[in-house]
Amino acid sequence: MPKAVPAAHVEALRAFNRSYTRSIGVLEEGLLSSPFSLTQARVLFELAQRGQASANEIGDDLGLDAGYLSRIVRGFAGAGLVARKPSPQDRRRTLLSLTAAGQRAFAELDRRSRAQAAAMLGQLSPADRERLLGNMLAMRRVLEAPEERGGRPVIRTHRPGDIGWAIERHGRLYADEYGWNQEFEALVATLFAGFATRHDPARERMWVAELDGVRVGCVFVVRNADDADVAQLRCLLVDPAGRGRGVGRRLVERCIAFAREAGYRDMMLWTNDVLVAARRIYEAAGFALAKEYPHRSFGHDLVGQIWSRRL
Repeated sequence: MPKAVPAAHVEALRAFNRSYTRSIGVLEEGLLSSPFSLTQARVLFELAQRGQASANEIGDDLGLDAGYLSRIVRGFAGAGLVARKPSPQDRRRTLLSLTAAGQRAFAELDRRSRAQAAAMLGQLSPADRERLLGNMLAMRRVLEAPEERGGRPVIRTHRPGDIGWAIERHGRLYADEYGWNQEFEALVATLFAGFATRHDPARERMWVAELDGVRVGCVFVVRNADDADVAQLRCLLVDPAGRGRGVGRRLVERCIAFAREAGYRDMMLWTNDVLVAARRIYEAAGFALAKEYPHRSFGHDLVGQIWSRRL
C-alpha cells in the first residue's frame, strides 16, 4: 500500500508536470506542429526502434488500452504509414512495421524533436545545462522500476570542461549537504588548478564517471608533496545521480590500480569524519585510519582524518 505523502510534495510534482508539459508542447493539438498526438508519436517511435512488433507488445510497454491502440494502428494503416502481416511463427499474431512513408514521417518527427531539445538546452549556460541533465538522470533513476535501472557507469580520463564541472559540483553539493561555505570551494579550486597546470601524466591522473553520458563522479591522484613514493587520492565526488551504483568504489579502485602501475609504494588521502559514505568506500578498498585531528574549516568544527594503505 502506498505510503502517505505530504500534500505539498504532491502539489510540487503536479506543478512540475504542468510546467514541463507546457515547455515541450505536448498540450498542443499536434506534437511538434505535426499531425500526430503524443501517443501516436510514441507508437511511431516504438515501431521505428523495433523494426517490427505486435500491437500487444507495444500496448504493454506503453501502457495503452488495447482498443485505443487498435484505433491508432487502423488510422496509421489507412494513411499508409504502417504495414501489417501475420507472424511466421504464429499466423494468428499480426506484426506491425513502418512503411517507407511511415519511416519518413518518423524521421521528420525525430528531426523536430532533436531541434526542439537543442533549442531548449541552447538557452542555458554550460553549468545550468550540466545541472539540468544531472537532475533529469537522477529523476529517471528514482522513478524507474528496479528491474529497469540498468546502465553501467563509464570511467574515463578527464577531458576539457571536466575540471570546471568538478569544482562547481564540489562547491554546490558540499554546501547543500553539509553547509560548508565558499572556503571549501576555494580549496577544491586550488587543488584542481594545481593538477590542471602541472600534473605529470605518467604518475598523476584524473578520472570522471559518467552515466548515460552525464558526469556523476570524479577523483584524481597526485604525488604526495612530502614523499615521492606515496600517491595521494584527492577530491573523490559522487553526484546524487550516480549514488548507489558503485561509482565511488570503481573510481577508488581505478586510482589504486593506476598508483600500483605508476610504481608508488603507498597511497594516502585526507578526509573528514562527517563524510561517512566516503569513509566506507575507503575502508572497503583497504585503507586504514592513520591519524585524525580537530580543526575549524569551511565554517564548521570538523575532525580531519588521514587514511593510508600499502600498494
